[in-house]
Amino acid sequence: MRVGLTGGVASGKSTVAAILVDLGAVLVDADLLAREVVAPGTDGLAEVVAAFGDDVLTPDGELDRPAVGALVFADPAKRQALEAIIHPRVRARGAELEAAAEPGDVVVHDIPLLAETGQADGFDAVVVVDVPEDVQVDRMTRLRGMSEADARARLAAQASRAERLRIATHVVDNTGTHEDLRERVAEVFAELAG
Repeated sequence: MRVGLTGGVASGKSTVAAILVDLGAVLVDADLLAREVVAPGTDGLAEVVAAFGDDVLTPDGELDRPAVGALVFADPAKRQALEAIIHPRVRARGAELEAAAEPGDVVVHDIPLLAETGQADGFDAVVVVDVPEDVQVDRMTRLRGMSEADARARLAAQASRAERLRIATHVVDNTGTHEDLRERVAEVFAELAG
């Protein structure tokens, strides 16, 4: 069972992913893979530097994520150029990890930009972690120390809530308690594993 997991920034998608793993799912984490494919010494990092210049590197030769974020979140063309470098590498690595799973496993692909990259049709099911935009802004400002303007810019750079919900086969509301969330994720996992 191939499952796409997505949700807007600060929706609680990582928490849902962790609960799914606790329940027995195999996790393919696109964010983790996105870091892996641009690690020092990779062709991915070399291509990012070729596209954006040495200013995207830290003094240690690693990708300077805040610098890259500042470049791409304000410029859709630059964001598309970065995604064209990273996304194919992440998909290839994810396919390798999925191939290593056991028959009958629920393999969950944690993909923040699932709606944006048009991959929903490639999965047996799509789980969307959903919260209202105001909750996302509150979490980003209160828990991550972002300004409201930065938080809203991040939201504007992602698919809308309606666009994510349109691709969902299962919706996990994350506006309640952690216990509520765990209970809902367990229900969804039982349906997926069934």
